[in-house]
Amino acid sequence: MNKVVVTGIGAITALGNNADEYWENLIAGKSGIRTITRVSTEEHDTKVAAEVDDSFEAETSKYWKKRQLSSTTMTVRMGLASAGEAMEDTGDISGIDKKRIAVIYGVVNNSFHDAETENYSHVTLKVMPNSLPALVSIKYGITGAVFNMSTACASSAYALALAKQFIASGMYDMVITGGISCKVSHMELTGFNQLLAMSANPDPETACRPFTKDRDGFIMGEGGGTIVLESEKSAKKRGAHIYCELAGASMIGEAFNLTAPKTNGTGMAESMRDALEDAGITPDEVSYINAHGTSTTLNDLYETMAIKDVFGSRSLIIPVSSIKAAIGHTLGAGGALEAIACIKSIETGIIPPTVHYDEPDPELDLDYVPNKARKHDVEVAISNSFGFGGHNSTVVLKKYREA
Repeated sequence: MNKVVVTGIGAITALGNNADEYWENLIAGKSGIRTITRVSTEEHDTKVAAEVDDSFEAETSKYWKKRQLSSTTMTVRMGLASAGEAMEDTGDISGIDKKRIAVIYGVVNNSFHDAETENYSHVTLKVMPNSLPALVSIKYGITGAVFNMSTACASSAYALALAKQFIASGMYDMVITGGISCKVSHMELTGFNQLLAMSANPDPETACRPFTKDRDGFIMGEGGGTIVLESEKSAKKRGAHIYCELAGASMIGEAFNLTAPKTNGTGMAESMRDALEDAGITPDEVSYINAHGTSTTLNDLYETMAIKDVFGSRSLIIPVSSIKAAIGHTLGAGGALEAIACIKSIETGIIPPTVHYDEPDPELDLDYVPNKARKHDVEVAISNSFGFGGHNSTVVLKKYREA
C-alpha cells in the first residue's frame, strides 16, 4: 500500500481568504460569525452566520478566467479560489501523468439562491452539481476520475477518505479533493430553522457555543477548502513539500435516523475506531481530536460519549476542540476545512481553541481547549465529520516521517 501525504492546501473561510489567514485568525481565537448580510432575516429565527467576505472574489480571479467564473455561483467560486491556492502550494505537477490524477469534491449543492437567481445567464451550468471538480480538471488538464460526493456534512470528509483509498491502492498518484459550503440563503435558513437545528441567539459572540451548558444549535458558515493528496513516492520524486501523512479514514452509515445521531454516539465511536484501524494507530497514540462539535444538544453529548468509549481514561487528557464557533458549520466543506486545521496543528504544534466557551456542561467533562489556542506537540490528529442521514467519517492525520 502506498503512503498518502498532503502536499497542498487552500482555504476560503469567514476568517480569511487563504489558508494562512484562516489559520492565524483561528489560533488568535477570532470568530467569523456576524449579523447576516446576504439576505433579510426579518422572517427567520436565526440572525447570524459566518459569512465569507466578498473580497474573496479577488483571490478567485487570480487563478481563474472571467469567462469561466461567469458560469459559476458564489459558492463554487469559493471552491475554485481554494483550489487555485492549493495547486499553487503543491507546485509543478507537469511530471505527473494526468490520467493518474483525480478530482473529488464534497458538494451538498451549488447554492443558486436569492440574488443570484435574478440573472439566469448560464443557469444550467450554475446549478450543475459537478461544475467545481469539472472546472478544476479542465484548468489543470486532469483526465482521471472527476466527480463530487454528497453526504451532507460529511461530504468532504468522505471525499478525503475515498481519495486516500485511490492513492493507497495505486490507482492514482494524486487526488485534488475538498469541499464547498452552502451560501447563506432564505432556503438554508428556513430549512434548518424548521428542524430546530440552528441557534436562534442573535448575539454573534454567544450564538454558537460547542460543548457548553446553554448551547442551542449551530450557526451556518460559508467557505471552500482544497487539499492535495499524493503518494509519498510521487511527492518525493518531484520534491514537493510534505505537510503530513493522511494515515487513515473511515466511511460508515448509521442506518438509524435521517437527522439524529445514533443513541449514545455508538455510530460516532465506530467511525473513529474504523479510521484508527485503517491507519494502524492505537487510541493511545492520538494527541488531538478535532471534533464535529456542532453546538447542538445531542451531537455534543453523543460525541463526548463516543470519545470516552474509544479512548477510555485517556479521553480526559486528550485536547478536543471544535472550530465551528469560529468558522460556522460549513456543511459540505467542513471535513476539508477542519482537516486543514489538523494539518496546521501538526505543522505548528498549536491547537486551535473552542471559542465562545463559557459555562461548562456538567455532562461534558473533556478538555475542550476553551477560548485560547494551546501549544501542544501533535503527532496524530483525528477529525470527525458526522452528517445528516447517518453519514459518518473520521480522518487520521499524522506527522510525516520518512521511512
